[in-house]
Amino acid sequence: MSPEDAIVGSDEAGKGPVLGPMVAAGVRAPPESVPDDVDDSKRLAPGTRESIAERLRADEDVAVGVAVVPTDRIDDPETDMNSLTVAAHAEAIAAVAREGDAVVTDAGDVSESRFARRVRDGVVAASAPDTLSIDVHAEHRADETYPLVAAASVVAKVRRDAEIDDLAEEYADYGPLGSGYPSDPTTRDFLRRYVADTGELPACARASWSTCADVLAAAEQSALSEF
Repeated sequence: MSPEDAIVGSDEAGKGPVLGPMVAAGVRAPPESVPDDVDDSKRLAPGTRESIAERLRADEDVAVGVAVVPTDRIDDPETDMNSLTVAAHAEAIAAVAREGDAVVTDAGDVSESRFARRVRDGVVAASAPDTLSIDVHAEHRADETYPLVAAASVVAKVRRDAEIDDLAEEYADYGPLGSGYPSDPTTRDFLRRYVADTGELPACARASWSTCADVLAAAEQSALSEF
């Protein structure tokens, strides 16, 4: 398969944050239905991303599949982020793919061929009992090269942002959440405030992330020093 012949693209958003879910999206579309202004979602303004996602969903020739991986599943000690990324891509692709489709995906593994193989096997499992036979090509930074993958990255990012907006409302009493990434001081401040007030992590936090362990340890040390 030539990846240029792909009819389905997939990508994920939110693999690295300490807050909120990871979201994967699959987009099945003919080339003429992919908006001209599509790009890697990280390079687009929020309003542009939302406009592109709306146009994709409104096009009757486009099919969109989304898989949301919640924090409790991410924290499950029986799994890992590589496996969850594969499963999310497979679920999103299975929701839109048809028999014989060619798929191009943003590789979520150091080995592009291994990621492609695992995603293909995951789609077969997810589509059982009527298993799909598809061809999957995985490539690093595919969202910068293939418009279909960029379209999927936009859909995933828009859904991930909506999830974070909902969490911001839910936890409004503890101040802004920020982006949800460990490097974001606003996010770390939110976690510190929540832990200081409640003595535990919020349900939206990935408790298995080292950032959460650091916040808990700092809170415990503070309590001991006050004692």
